[in-house]
Amino acid sequence: MAYTAEHLLQLLNLEPLEVNIYRGQNRDIGTARVFGGQVLAQGLVAARRTVDDERDAHSLHGYFILPGDLEAPIVYFVDRLRDGKSFATRRVTAIQHGRAIFNMSASFHVAEPGPEHQEPMPAVPPPESVEPELDLIRGIADRIPESLRAVLTQDRPLDFRPVDPVDPFSPSARPPLKYMWVRAQGRLPDETLSHQAVLAYASDYGLLATALLPHALSIRTPGLQVATLDHAVWFHRPFRADEWLLIAMDSPAAYGARGFARASVFTRDGRLVASLAQEGLTRVRAEPRA
Repeated sequence: MAYTAEHLLQLLNLEPLEVNIYRGQNRDIGTARVFGGQVLAQGLVAARRTVDDERDAHSLHGYFILPGDLEAPIVYFVDRLRDGKSFATRRVTAIQHGRAIFNMSASFHVAEPGPEHQEPMPAVPPPESVEPELDLIRGIADRIPESLRAVLTQDRPLDFRPVDPVDPFSPSARPPLKYMWVRAQGRLPDETLSHQAVLAYASDYGLLATALLPHALSIRTPGLQVATLDHAVWFHRPFRADEWLLIAMDSPAAYGARGFARASVFTRDGRLVASLAQEGLTRVRAEPRA
């Protein structure tokens, strides 16, 4: 079954249940649990729905507490912590089966002028010269477990194009650096929230895997347990998620079964529009005793 940009927008269009309470549905992308980017993006949408004036998100800080159940909807409770003249602050708690699975703080800011600077965008091949990840995955479909093959090879709402792709079934050690182009497959609405939510969704795709690169590991390595623990997004400038964005990722540290990764997000013309940071579990399970 195809998974289109329209389906993604429907996934992010939460159902209001009561004042400050919303319900979201889930989509299986082959992770065996609710995709963290989905929860992050839905939490952003829930928070923004409670901000009454024209303020856009400038930062999100989320903690993943429990794995999400794909078979149960997620209910989002929003606390309106503060509405100031320039900033609005919200706290979001995501609930399944009566327990918190995720919480997030989000801050929204009125647009205003100020000093500007940014780091330069790295020199990478343009997206047209890079093979779509979906084509790469379909090329090794015979190596994918049959139970996952259909969902991993289905059409996607986002076109991910890794500049130097990794073989997930036979990774080799390399420096913890990764570059990936991404854009939505199709035109998105003009409202800022749609583009911020889609980037929040995409921001959890492949970021933590950067911390695995020096160790010749991938998320498909047998015995490896990978899970996002916390995730932050800062939005610096306006952008469109239906136009090419470059996510430049690196991982400065890994220790104690935790990997840390960060990223800068650039438009095609070199504007730095967002920054990402994530820490996650990277636990290598001991081999069972004979």
